[in-house]
Amino acid sequence: MTAQSLQTPPIQTTAIASGPRLLADIGGTNARFALETAAGKIEAIEVLACAAYPTLAAALVAYLAMPAVAATGMTGIRHGAIAIANPVTGDMVRMTNHHWEFSIEALRREVNFETLVVVNDFTALARSLPQLSASQKHQVGGGVAVEGAPLGLVGAGTGLGVSGLIPGKDGWTALLSEGGHVTFAPANALEVAILQYAWKEFEHVSAERLISGVGIELIYRALAHHTDMPAEPLAAAEISRRALAGECTLCDETIEAFCCMLGTVASNLAITLGAQGGIYIGGGIVPKLGARFDRSGFRARFEAKGRFGNYLAQVPTWVITAEYPAFVGVSAILAEKLAVA
Repeated sequence: MTAQSLQTPPIQTTAIASGPRLLADIGGTNARFALETAAGKIEAIEVLACAAYPTLAAALVAYLAMPAVAATGMTGIRHGAIAIANPVTGDMVRMTNHHWEFSIEALRREVNFETLVVVNDFTALARSLPQLSASQKHQVGGGVAVEGAPLGLVGAGTGLGVSGLIPGKDGWTALLSEGGHVTFAPANALEVAILQYAWKEFEHVSAERLISGVGIELIYRALAHHTDMPAEPLAAAEISRRALAGECTLCDETIEAFCCMLGTVASNLAITLGAQGGIYIGGGIVPKLGARFDRSGFRARFEAKGRFGNYLAQVPTWVITAEYPAFVGVSAILAEKLAVA
């Protein structure tokens, strides 16, 4: 990918005393890298396919050798932070949706960094939420945010990420959540049928099994089985494309079911956290659905909580439209780490 840069709000160009910092956002499909060359100035953004590299270290080293990095004129990178789609509970990290595994300390030594922070990707994304501008998010439905209230975050891509921000006297605390792996809860007879089909493949059907890229493919197969329609071996991207193009009724029904299921997960998160500050939708799938998501049953399902329907009607829901928001969050986490070092 061609190198890009972004300026995070508020605009700052103050030099960083400790030198440039490496930032990374690692998903199950793509590894995104960038350099923070000054406070709030993120440059040399490159997206590498995870499948093209045997290890994260190999991808990181390849990025550091790219012309875009050299073009910044920055050398002597000593500090870095990685947001990764995986639980981070100790030194060893084993990705859930990709084969990479590594020791944080061994990786730090391999790339000769003084500091290497590794955090869950949705923890990093959550940290970016208060800094998103109006142009970097799109509201779906009604509701008005309550200032100083908790924020919720959920996003579907290769997997299903969940996090949140809890306010405190010293600022926000990002949740280290693996909420995408909660047990899937069907909300109607059709979703019961989808769940029953999924049980043929998985003993435990988590929310992530259905609300993700591979989940779209599973929903498609389940609906084809339920309606006695032939199912083609379609990837999630093709299912979405056909749905958006109006070429396939079954594909459109698949996307509709996906959006409604996401509405259930989002509303569960809202009432669990008391997220009256709003629920944010991230991940790689929903932003690409555009107006189809707006007119889907997502928001109606979000508010369909019986006695708590009125409560949820007041909670706003936003789709994150910023291209690389996780960089903003992981930058903030690294800055805090270096400040107390």
